[in-house]
Amino acid sequence: MSQTQPTHSINATGLADILERVLDKGIVIAGDIKIQIADIDLLTIKIRLLVCSVDKAMEMGINWWQEDTYLSTKAREKELMQQHETLEARLEKLEAISKPL
Repeated sequence: MSQTQPTHSINATGLADILERVLDKGIVIAGDIKIQIADIDLLTIKIRLLVCSVDKAMEMGINWWQEDTYLSTKAREKELMQQHETLEARLEKLEAISKPL
């Protein structure tokens, strides 16, 4: 008697294929942790994780990394320009106050 290996209806895919699918479609992982004593909430932690490609995130309207000064040089430059303008305005005020009559 010869033994045959069982076949699966789902083809095995590599890790790269799975990662490509997840990044293309996106995946959401959500969970809540709640600590209670005698029906009194002491701590609630809500965890929301979205894994997708940058293109998919922007398609969904998520682009917070573009405004984060630690992640975006454009955002950092914008913040520095605002600080520069504020300092110039303060300097002009001080110079106007300190001018002799």
